[in-house]
Amino acid sequence: MLQIRWHGHSCFEITNNITLVTDPHDGKSIGIPAPSVTGDVILVSHDHYDHNSVKSVEKEGSKVVTDERKRNISDVEIRGVESFHDECDGAKRGKNIMYKFTMNGIKFCHLGDLGHELDDDVVQKIGDVDILFLPIGGTFTVDDKQAWNVINKIRPKIIVPMHYKIGGLSLPIAGIDPFLERSAYKILKVGNEIDIEKEDLPPETEIWTFTL
Repeated sequence: MLQIRWHGHSCFEITNNITLVTDPHDGKSIGIPAPSVTGDVILVSHDHYDHNSVKSVEKEGSKVVTDERKRNISDVEIRGVESFHDECDGAKRGKNIMYKFTMNGIKFCHLGDLGHELDDDVVQKIGDVDILFLPIGGTFTVDDKQAWNVINKIRPKIIVPMHYKIGGLSLPIAGIDPFLERSAYKILKVGNEIDIEKEDLPPETEIWTFTL
């Protein structure tokens, strides 16, 4: 059994016998509560303060991943796919790593601060995805319309929107409604955390929205 929990912004905790944390923030810099988790594995998509606060979630022995190299840590297979934080090959905001990782047979992909739509080569590199974490807030990342173009190429089983405006968040990005209004899929409000096993993956694509 896996548990997925949201710590706001792009920070998720995925736990089985180990805990993996994505893109940690420190809370106060962006106006929301700090993550209340320590990670055995910490994935950092790029070196911006709202995604790279490793010190907020690390403990002795934490493995921090900041590059695309393929690796196995415990029984988690992880590899990065290079992308950019803007639409001009990183000229404005630099590079971004999209992480594909597998836990308990479930294939996850966390797109970090993806700033552009994906071409077919990159989609092929990513491969099959069960659960996709993708930014939707615009300004610094893809917006709601571009996010749907990314979804329609990757075709995950479960879509988890992230990096959008919530109460307290001090960043000038859009809320979740414009994204959800474009959806033809079933939308599930899952609260702050949810348990899942591979057998539970839905036959039809769903959107899962988390709350803090």
